[in-house]
Amino acid sequence: MTGAPVIISKEINATPQAVWALVSDLPRMGEWSPENQGGEWVKGATGPAVGARFKGHNSSGTKSWNTTVKVFEYVPGTKIVFALMVGGSRWCDWVWEVAPSANGTLVTHSWIDRRSKLADWLGKKVSGVADRGEHNRKNMQVTVDSLATAVHGS
Repeated sequence: MTGAPVIISKEINATPQAVWALVSDLPRMGEWSPENQGGEWVKGATGPAVGARFKGHNSSGTKSWNTTVKVFEYVPGTKIVFALMVGGSRWCDWVWEVAPSANGTLVTHSWIDRRSKLADWLGKKVSGVADRGEHNRKNMQVTVDSLATAVHGS
């Protein structure tokens, strides 16, 4: 692992079911994320489930690229963990957790870096992002804030 996990949490004044409906809908993630542009379930998958694969479309600045993630943990209404897979290697995990709170829902979004030094270097070349941890921290905050705004409009 090349760095400490990045964790963003926010309390949202909405039901856990409403928040979960958005965070578990990966094809819509591009509506909230500054880097992810959405994507589609692949290899026969039609939604989140352990083993399901998703092809994401991403961009940052002038660079754009596709990724494939695989769902490793799925607890409906509560938690989804999916990992960026490159050549059979698990480069990083993306985690969404939803829990009831005093004012609605606590949503937690985490990124766990599992890349080797070579994978880190390659990622910089593909994405143009020098400090992936800090870049993700900023983007994850925007994503969670945008998600909070979106859930109130739904």
